Amino acid sequence: MSQQVSIRDMFFEETEELLEALTEGLAQMHAGAHDDETVNAVFRAVHSIKGGAGAFKLTALVAFAHRFETVLDEVRSHRLDPDADLMRILQRSADHLTVLVDDARSGEDTHGAQTPEFLSALDACLGGPAEPELEDLDGSFGFSAITLDLGDIAPAETPSGQPFTIIFWPHKGLYANGHDPALLIAALADLGEVWAEIDLTKLPDLDGFDPAKPCLGWTIHLTTTESETEIQSVFEFVEGLCDLHITAQHPVISSDPAPEVLVFDIAPEVLVIEPSVAAPVAESADRSIAEARRADAAQADGGLSEKNVPKPTLRVDLDRVDRLINAVGELIINQSMIAQRVSELRLATDADVVTHVEDYRLLARDIQEAVMAIRAQPVKPLFQRMSRIVREAADATGKTARLVTQGEGSEVDKTVVERLADPLTHMIRNAVDHGLETAEARIAAGKDPCGTIHLSAAHRSGAVIITIRDDGAGLNRRKILEIARKKNLVSGDAELTDPEIDALLFLPGFSTASTISNLSGRGVGLDVVRNAVVALGGRVSISSTPGQGTEFTISLPLTLAVLDGMVVSVAGQVMVIPITAILETIRPGNEELHVVGTTDRLLSVRGKFIPLVDVAEGLGFARPPNHPEPQTMLLVETETQGHCALIVDRVFDQRQVVIKGLDTNYGAVPGVSAATVLGDGQIALILDPDALANNRVLAPADARSTTKQTEGKLLATV
Repeated sequence: MSQQVSIRDMFFEETEELLEALTEGLAQMHAGAHDDETVNAVFRAVHSIKGGAGAFKLTALVAFAHRFETVLDEVRSHRLDPDADLMRILQRSADHLTVLVDDARSGEDTHGAQTPEFLSALDACLGGPAEPELEDLDGSFGFSAITLDLGDIAPAETPSGQPFTIIFWPHKGLYANGHDPALLIAALADLGEVWAEIDLTKLPDLDGFDPAKPCLGWTIHLTTTESETEIQSVFEFVEGLCDLHITAQHPVISSDPAPEVLVFDIAPEVLVIEPSVAAPVAESADRSIAEARRADAAQADGGLSEKNVPKPTLRVDLDRVDRLINAVGELIINQSMIAQRVSELRLATDADVVTHVEDYRLLARDIQEAVMAIRAQPVKPLFQRMSRIVREAADATGKTARLVTQGEGSEVDKTVVERLADPLTHMIRNAVDHGLETAEARIAAGKDPCGTIHLSAAHRSGAVIITIRDDGAGLNRRKILEIARKKNLVSGDAELTDPEIDALLFLPGFSTASTISNLSGRGVGLDVVRNAVVALGGRVSISSTPGQGTEFTISLPLTLAVLDGMVVSVAGQVMVIPITAILETIRPGNEELHVVGTTDRLLSVRGKFIPLVDVAEGLGFARPPNHPEPQTMLLVETETQGHCALIVDRVFDQRQVVIKGLDTNYGAVPGVSAATVLGDGQIALILDPDALANNRVLAPADARSTTKQTEGKLLATV
């Protein structure tokens, strides 16, 4: 039973990859790429999903995929023109295929009621309702007449590439699960030149004919530049449902006619049956496996071209990777402790122990980066999922919209990608619902009636920056401020700047929708997005230009396990500041410090004035009596406040630290994002420069005493 479950899980994992290929191929077709290679890749993805689903008797999924591939077959046969209307139907059908796969995985039929609507749209593409199927999943069969197009017999040109001979005999279960040998052979034709022989040697008399028992086999001769692995992938979903032997060798052609053999001459698009003239009698399915293996071994010495062999992959349970990452984290802590003890010995820098410890540090870092790379995955699958969200939101609002993506290859920790899906979905829907105007309003404004949403990802200073930008009307700041005043979120006489008005969108319960719909109006707003991003150790910000659109920027760490930080001292406490936020370290002179009003201070750096943030004061720490005024400052860059300078007592060094979350063990602390264990066993808080800068501007004066008490309890607890 456990083996069956693992095979089923493997099917759904492979289906995810096929759905990604389907989405990518349809996107290329929508952009104008209608070449045979792209269309065939889309067709193969749907066909493979159908075949695998049939193996697990997922009837609804098989039926819809079969109708879907029928339309795609018309497209690749050039009988249907992939215009804008057809591409819209194909993309929406791909979306529904995705939700049907999700339903099949969960075992719930939550979207089955929508299937008839999509089937009707596909039938309309074919010119009417689909014809009855030749076979169904309960094992019953029907027959319909076929026409044999006997073309002129002419010797074919000798194709280039490696020739293969494929012996293929279906079992009863292959047909019962919805597979079709003709489609498998046509898929082989996509790989190269194919001609196939039907073996009729096991065809029984009419008196003993059993329609449920297969009696036809095929000997397929394929000449291709692809590897044997690619050939086997065509049959991956019928493994165990047929006898299959693949041999890399030149077929022997006999000059004698074979009365019991029909030869299929298959081009990538056309299947034509010709009478046999120069074809050998097909090898019987009873041919010994040992003989096939000897033929394979005879070709093994020649080998395959290394460029045609795909890189081997290994599927590993995620829990095992997490345990490995935790072990690497402890290894880094252990390395820091050893380095700390060695430094206390004050040995010569060229001592053997010092050299070995440095080698240990470099090795630990290499191991950590290698393990992090195992968990890293591109954001491409997440971005492809957003294409479906845009189409669904556009249909729900009656608008037209398209999604343009960039930087899909940017890699992030798998946990970050998974936990980013919900907030990103909310923001995409928000961009369609609130950001884009109706087609009529866009035309009146001189814009394209189809709105555009740009979704991009890029690595920057050890973080990943995800941007969602629309070309809509921009934020109506006057309306936002009025709603905030009506809900008593701000005082009636408050004068707010544009960034402060934009920040009101992140307040709990805030919504600008006048009516409740499936997408908005219930007060579940961007505060959910901000909380989710902050929980990942990231930041989110807004910028908007009236009439041109709105842009949301999410900054996230590449990993949630380890970071490079600057170890500093603040009021006698050792703390860590993420190195990605630090621009430079400054020890200013008195002439570079300026006082504004009674309390605010500014630092002059290369002709610019930058606000100062006293970290100890912001966290509520009191410096010891007669403590000298700190003169060390770290110039940092924040998302919301721009550049600011953090005042610290002392900078120790830069080191790699293992992140330990506070939410589970203690709770959220303003200005603190996490904690870590240093080499000497001491607990150090990891500071959040953005929160410190915001607290300086927005936090009330009496909040500092509360923060001080909280910090004292935290250090005592940890």
